[in-house]
Amino acid sequence: MYKTISETAEYLGMPAEQVEKYILDGRIRAVHDGEQFLVSQSQFCQYFEQLETAKQMIEDYWNEPLPPDLDIKDED
Repeated sequence: MYKTISETAEYLGMPAEQVEKYILDGRIRAVHDGEQFLVSQSQFCQYFEQLETAKQMIEDYWNEPLPPDLDIKDED
């Protein structure tokens, strides 16, 4: 499914000008139909999957309990 620049910007949550700059820089692939750029939505599927995996890894890291410290000596 192809989206316009404004639809892609809304989907990604960034300004349309930034999406257009990314297209012109080659960071986002798009086709030009003579009037406007069209962006394939499927190219972002892997990006969002990797983003969710990274978020889950960070959450798992912060939820992992700390190991007991072996250097602590209880000499009360």
